[in-house]
Amino acid sequence: MTFHYLESADDPRVSDYTQLTDVHLRKLREPEEGMYIAESSRVLRRALAAGHRPRSFFLAEKWLEDLDDVFRQFPDVPVYIGQAKLLEEITGFHLHRGAMAAMHRPAPVPLETLLAESRRVAVLEDIVDHTNVGAIFRSAAALGLDAVLVTPRCGDPLYRRSVRVSMGTVFQVPWARLESWPGDLERLKAQGFTVAAMELTPDAVDLDELAARGPEKLALVLGTEGAGMSPETLAAVDLAVKIPMRAGVDSLNVAAASAVAFWELRPRRV
Repeated sequence: MTFHYLESADDPRVSDYTQLTDVHLRKLREPEEGMYIAESSRVLRRALAAGHRPRSFFLAEKWLEDLDDVFRQFPDVPVYIGQAKLLEEITGFHLHRGAMAAMHRPAPVPLETLLAESRRVAVLEDIVDHTNVGAIFRSAAALGLDAVLVTPRCGDPLYRRSVRVSMGTVFQVPWARLESWPGDLERLKAQGFTVAAMELTPDAVDLDELAARGPEKLALVLGTEGAGMSPETLAAVDLAVKIPMRAGVDSLNVAAASAVAFWELRPRRV
């Protein structure tokens, strides 16, 4: 096993981990370099269990024993070790979740392959808050969605915060990034999906009403925070659906709404 003890925050070998709090830097670097960051020992174990390959490990010395089995599984992957203060200087925050790993991004799954094997999918339209993206993936994994699709301007499911908030469940749910929006909705319809937008429109049906119809294949579109669904998307979907609210409250946070909808619209067993 290749252990390297760090002595300087300027060590070029750990450039993958520098200033992870800089959102713009990470958004530029991670997809372009074909990498992402798995933060915490639990998350990196889930990434490895999903078959993802590590580039390197990064941790405080006290976590060496806890991850000994992982290091033995990947003896050729470098392990970078440092004092807590030095690690914080490198990353830009206090590392208290055990360990981190720089991971190779897996190859994208073709959209048609995902759709052919799915009955329930979520489509995230331009949701830019990575906390919401991660929370939606966690609900999707827990409540049995088959896949998640993200639009071209949606936040990255493999961004560090998304992965952490999802507790690593982004590795469990197959996902793909759409290339044309909302044009790709026609590809879903061609595969037999009913496409429903979660949006409070005058003609929106209640969630339980759509569930009672029991669509065989359903794609649920969730709109961006604040502005909601784009007019072009609303014009392209089959229908709009809403969660009935008590007086004085017109909506839920998109992540909370997704959990309610995923549960209610799950395929019914015959």
